[in-house]
Amino acid sequence: MKSTLLFFSLFAFLLSACGRGDGDGRRAAENAARQPAPALAPKKSDETLPKIVAFGDSLTAGYGLAQRQSYPSLLQEKLRADGFEYEVVNAGVSGETTAGGLRRLDWSLDAGNVRFLVLELGANDFLRGQPVSAARENLSKMIARAQGRGVKVLLAGMLAPTSTGREYQKEIAEAYSTLAEEHDVPLIPFFLEGVAGRRELNLEDGIHPNAEGQKIIADLVYRHLKPMLEEDREAAAR
Repeated sequence: MKSTLLFFSLFAFLLSACGRGDGDGRRAAENAARQPAPALAPKKSDETLPKIVAFGDSLTAGYGLAQRQSYPSLLQEKLRADGFEYEVVNAGVSGETTAGGLRRLDWSLDAGNVRFLVLELGANDFLRGQPVSAARENLSKMIARAQGRGVKVLLAGMLAPTSTGREYQKEIAEAYSTLAEEHDVPLIPFFLEGVAGRRELNLEDGIHPNAEGQKIIADLVYRHLKPMLEEDREAAAR
């Protein structure tokens, strides 16, 4: 019960961050989507490295934390420790929606030599009760665009707050699993697995993952991403 209540608080807080009114929230998300993520500027020293773009909202951006504490930065450390030569690009924008993500995806994939996309979006759509079909279509288009560029996608799933009703929750869960099947991409069932609802793993607001929570997210993402990287390495060696 405690975990459920805290999980619902996550969505409630994100809603307030985007603006209580529907119009205000939409404008806030759209404005955020128009702003390039500073971390996307390519580093000259890494221009030759293949890229992994971590694409999402505040959960990916590392809200309230130093950049080095965000899961993309922690993922970079794990890759280096295991001998994987990739540059992880943090393309997280706080308040982002699937519509906003769709608008800026091409720009994000222009970082140069992008090989993988970790796609984490949807929470800001669902917390406002937006049609799941619209979010699903946006996600589908993003996956297709990435695949059209030869980029391999790892899709991160999200859950709905309990107040939205069982049918809405079921529709969201099915949307992610169906997308994974239709586009033949790996799926992380719940991006906040092991973090949501745990006070000690979130900031003082009880909502956004703290440094320890980001470590768990990095472990989760790496667990799903590593087989993809190994397959890519084996293919390059042939």
